[in-house]
Amino acid sequence: MAAPANSSSNLKSRVLTGLLLGGVFLAALLLLPTFHWGLLMYAIVALGGWEWAGLLKLPAPARLAYALSIPIMAAALGALPALAVFIPLAVFWLLLVPLWLNRLWPLPFGPWGLLLGWVILAPTGIAAIELHRASPNLVLGAILLAVIADSGAYFTGRLFGRRKLAPAISPGKTWEGALGAAAAVALYALAVSAGVPECSLGCLGGVEAVALILFVASVLGDLFESHAKRQAGIKDSGDWLPGHGGVLDRADSLSAVLPLAYLFWMWMS
Repeated sequence: MAAPANSSSNLKSRVLTGLLLGGVFLAALLLLPTFHWGLLMYAIVALGGWEWAGLLKLPAPARLAYALSIPIMAAALGALPALAVFIPLAVFWLLLVPLWLNRLWPLPFGPWGLLLGWVILAPTGIAAIELHRASPNLVLGAILLAVIADSGAYFTGRLFGRRKLAPAISPGKTWEGALGAAAAVALYALAVSAGVPECSLGCLGGVEAVALILFVASVLGDLFESHAKRQAGIKDSGDWLPGHGGVLDRADSLSAVLPLAYLFWMWMS
């Protein structure tokens, strides 16, 4: 009887941590000015850098130095023309990462591994800051899309999942779950469009297309982080959040969704 009790305890811890984390994050998102929100984002990507350095098996002093380098790199990227940063990043997520996952290329160590962590984390921080500068609702909308995609995949997969999506990377994910998640995201995009009176039929089509591309990015971000953890031989990237693992575990989808959402926002505005 010990296992069920432990499982129940883990679920309770996960739910309580999720509610607390969600409430604090939402309050910060909606109430903080962009400057202070930016400081929070720099702290979060620094924690992600600490975890990424752990995947690369770096010793503690090097992990700390690498963690501190992530917000510095983010600030440096923020000083560059945005399109010069985010168009190549879109190519990385939508073209290179699918090939990477298909070929099951290993996680690189050494300088290439450090560079890969910068590519994943630094633009995520900048995108979260710049979207917040435009409107906190844009950040919230992108996060909700990732949450809806994840929840849709989980529940649809539990009910109907049969065919494995990526068995060598994440055995629990199924094609049925992915299709259910895509449908949930499409309904979410429809609801968002319905809330904008000026949104015509053409506008609706554009919003749906962007939402589904972001959905694909969310799946790729999730799978890529799972692949990196599997290569490193760990289950969770960290233990900062009881029942939820680390920053990378929570931000896997968003590392792809937020930069692409910012790119689409620049294109559409």
